[in-house]
Amino acid sequence: MVTKNKRPTLQDVAEQVGVTKMTVSRCLRDPNNVSQALREKITQAVEDLGYIPNRAPDILSNAKSHAIGVLVPSLTNQVFAEIIRGIESITEPAGYQLMLAHYSYSIDQEEKNVEMLLSYNVDALILSESHHSERTRKMIKTAGVPVIEIMDTSSPFLEQAIGFDNHAAAKAMTNAMIEHGHHNIIYFAARLDVRTRLKLAGYEAAMLSHGLQPVSLQTTHASSFSLGADLLHKALEEHPNTDGIFCTNDDLAVGAIYECQRLGIQVPQDIGIAGFHGHDLSNIMVPKLATVVTPREQIGVISAQQILNRLNGKPIVNSTIDLGFIIELRDSISHKPA
Repeated sequence: MVTKNKRPTLQDVAEQVGVTKMTVSRCLRDPNNVSQALREKITQAVEDLGYIPNRAPDILSNAKSHAIGVLVPSLTNQVFAEIIRGIESITEPAGYQLMLAHYSYSIDQEEKNVEMLLSYNVDALILSESHHSERTRKMIKTAGVPVIEIMDTSSPFLEQAIGFDNHAAAKAMTNAMIEHGHHNIIYFAARLDVRTRLKLAGYEAAMLSHGLQPVSLQTTHASSFSLGADLLHKALEEHPNTDGIFCTNDDLAVGAIYECQRLGIQVPQDIGIAGFHGHDLSNIMVPKLATVVTPREQIGVISAQQILNRLNGKPIVNSTIDLGFIIELRDSISHKPA
């Protein structure tokens, strides 16, 4: 069985700074309660020790809470809804509840929510990101609970990574588009989070390997159908010879296809369009969307199984579990190789 680490206490912080525990508590409740100089000392001590506030009853501090913290970038994104469904299919029968939080693709928000989850003494963490602030890493190490990072198997990770290779997936789809006659391919990138950048790099590698010029339209805005339509207009205006579009997710691709139809542009005859993830809509729309199908629910299932194994004292057998991806070339990509 996994035993939680003994975490630094308010008293530990107080002793390091040379003040009373009450002073530290007052500062953490409202930093304006103490001077700036003292506030800076307390903040540094909290950082150095990896102190995590304890919001759970004392009796739970070193006991199992039967709760697993799950941190995702969005609670409305279908990708992560399916992952959560997969996790719950395993954890609920085993008597574990999920504590969910989202971080809106912000490393600072992730840090705050990791602190929140750990403050309730969750037994384990499942994180959707493998790039963290230094304080986040320190808090996780201090807590000593099992942690799994999902959705990316090519980046450095803390203990165990489960997902697929985003770079390889994007490269494979780009190669398929090129082999089927689409050579002036533009990449639509939204959010610009780490996984999007990995996909973009995979697209660029494939284009360059064929002697083609990679071109991308990038935005930090959240992906949506309307954003896909807007990016299509921008692509046609700036690159009128475009004959292929590869999108960082299906939302953008669906929006681009519907806008092509509104403008009288034939898909895939004039422009081939591909997405990423393989949402249900991609397989029932007309034309059916070519996409990289990713194993979202399976990622949740395997992650939960691995967490429960580790909570039951079993060692990590595979630190990286790559569940792969499928290239579906459906109707929005030309089926006649160049």
